[in-house]
Amino acid sequence: MSDQAASVTRPLPAVPWLADAPLERRGRIRRDTNWTLARAGSDTVLLTLSAIVAAAGRDDALGAAWYAVAVVASLGALAASGAYLPRLRLQLGAELVRVAGATATAMIAAGAGALLISGRTGAGDAAVIHWLVASSLVAGGRVALFSAQRTLRMRDGHCHRTLIVGAGVVGHTTAKRLLDAPHLGMRPVGFLDKDPLRETDERMLRGMPELPVLGASWDLERVVAEHQIDDVVVAFSTAPHAVLLEIVRRCWRLGVNVMVVPRLYEVEGRRAAVDHLGGLPLVSVRAADADGWQFSIKYAIDRIVAGTALILLAPLLALIAFGVVLTTGRPVLFRQPRVGRDGHVFEILKFRTMRGAPESDGEADAHWASLVLAGTPVETPAAVPPLEDRRTHFGTLLRTLSLDELPQLWNVVMGDMSLIGPRPERPHYVERFEDVIYRYPERHRVKSGLTGWAQVHGLRGNTSLADRIEWDNFYIENWSPWLDLKILFLTLPAVLGRRGTS
Repeated sequence: MSDQAASVTRPLPAVPWLADAPLERRGRIRRDTNWTLARAGSDTVLLTLSAIVAAAGRDDALGAAWYAVAVVASLGALAASGAYLPRLRLQLGAELVRVAGATATAMIAAGAGALLISGRTGAGDAAVIHWLVASSLVAGGRVALFSAQRTLRMRDGHCHRTLIVGAGVVGHTTAKRLLDAPHLGMRPVGFLDKDPLRETDERMLRGMPELPVLGASWDLERVVAEHQIDDVVVAFSTAPHAVLLEIVRRCWRLGVNVMVVPRLYEVEGRRAAVDHLGGLPLVSVRAADADGWQFSIKYAIDRIVAGTALILLAPLLALIAFGVVLTTGRPVLFRQPRVGRDGHVFEILKFRTMRGAPESDGEADAHWASLVLAGTPVETPAAVPPLEDRRTHFGTLLRTLSLDELPQLWNVVMGDMSLIGPRPERPHYVERFEDVIYRYPERHRVKSGLTGWAQVHGLRGNTSLADRIEWDNFYIENWSPWLDLKILFLTLPAVLGRRGTS
């Protein structure tokens, strides 16, 4: 029986209604709805409380009626900004910005109304005070709710059981990403695919999670019922467009949440914008111009910041240098050729942390590199048998805190590196990785960095190189000053969590 035949013999309504969903599905739908109601309820209580506090502090300068208007307007502005929509990622920073913006808009409107309509001369000041109190309280409520939801998502009983349509490389990558991010609350249980990758393609799936193929497209209803599926992710599949479209509609009919991995997902980043030509979406895909003026300004700022940091950190650098001389001897700095932007080779600087030299004693990650080149999956440092540890105790401390990387500030001042970007690799590894790692050469479009998007996500050392390249290219194609600031903000906890930068 073909997928196309199945889609014809199982016609289902395209528009789902909660009342039509099976009873077990309704509970799962309402589980997400409960969090939406919790956010709305928390906002209502905290906005009302902020109005009471603000009124007490300003002798009712705004007036009870206008405080009520401010509360209702704030709830409306939050709803209009998408604050109550179910979401996969709990991005607290974005949520706090949304709260501050929505409440500010509402308070300005209420203050202006009270001043122009009711003639309350102190309304403007009262509205500002109300906004400060309201945004602080609502933000605090968001932090508490997000922390609770994130904690519960990581427990098995609260995870959404997830079915992935398409058992190819993209489908397996989707499963791996979900398993690597338990805070998303989605636990993949298997695949739906009539024609999964054959044994001849197993090399492409090395290191991927081993999940069963539970059936083909016509088995959707059975698989959803038997495995209590909450979410379905439609990845790439050999099934034709009409079949995949019908799968989405059947999921809606069953009351199951549906997500789609878009075609050409590699170029559909944060800069994508969607326009509609009738019912046809047209996605504009734009990448940051690595040769544009924005990056020129970024590199200029990098040099200024790095030069200032070298001056301010001079006492610490001198202290570390003295420690290296005592524990390792001279020279103080370790120099090694690395490949930067457009294949430019430069000498990277580090404080010495090991006895001997790579030229005579071998490179500490040589075995990891050989596994990568052989196509063997390397997902964790523990997967690689370590060579003899030649680090000194002082060197171990420097590496743990990533202080051995500080001399690279001079590389930034000299223009060979940036503060933020992909970490540079050795020339002989680059030559070999270019042929075996997907999109590896594309990471050299920008200057190498002291820290990067991959590093703050724990991808350093003997970890998956393919994952690092994916994160690096995402950073390049979605670069913005705000993304750089986010990486800088995440670097400190990454270092303190021993995930570091190199």
